[in-house]
Amino acid sequence: MTNEYEINELVKEDSWRMFRIIGEFVEGFDSLADIEPAITIYGSARTQPDNKFYSQTEEIAYLLGKSGFNIMTGGGPGVMEAANLGAHKAGVKSVGLNIKLPREQKCNIYADRSITFHHFFVRKVMLVKYATAFVIMPGGLGTLDEVTEVLTLIQTQKIKPFPVILFSSAYWAGLLAWLKATVLKNGNISEEDFDLLRVFDSPLDVAEAVKKWYTRQELTGTRALYQNFADL
Repeated sequence: MTNEYEINELVKEDSWRMFRIIGEFVEGFDSLADIEPAITIYGSARTQPDNKFYSQTEEIAYLLGKSGFNIMTGGGPGVMEAANLGAHKAGVKSVGLNIKLPREQKCNIYADRSITFHHFFVRKVMLVKYATAFVIMPGGLGTLDEVTEVLTLIQTQKIKPFPVILFSSAYWAGLLAWLKATVLKNGNISEEDFDLLRVFDSPLDVAEAVKKWYTRQELTGTRALYQNFADL
């Protein structure tokens, strides 16, 4: 099987690729302009329907949907499918932002609105741009990439501070322990950076925390820095 390496393959048509990138941005902006407030849910594409994280993701999306939030995912199987299913059952907009891969990833059937992107970075912009909060379910390398990029964007004030929720304290315990024992100890992050995160084990707690934070911001008219979410 031959791959088309989007970044490494330098060909004379590369300049024309810019138009496709612009086109993807335009399609994304036009298609998603009406979905706020929305919650982006990240997680593994490999999570099976009989896995507890699948049913918990579905419940989280359903509860958030019933609270008035639309749901965005990467559009694929696993956690993404579960989140779109929960949104579909709640009767809110269920958005799947799919990505074209060498092994074709079809958008799951529960995404009522779907867009397929060629470029990961365009897709990631869309997943962040319209989000009111981020829920990070257990996942692999792609999920780690997404959560660290979101945290970096908030830390550097490139995007407004939003709730970033890690679901399952047991799953994320090793990562958090390493951040504190190694990364923080070496001075590569600050203590207040941990205020960017909350960890929950209950779908209801996730929904309540997001709802409480969003209501507070609507009442105050501000998106104050990390402490506003850290004390929920």
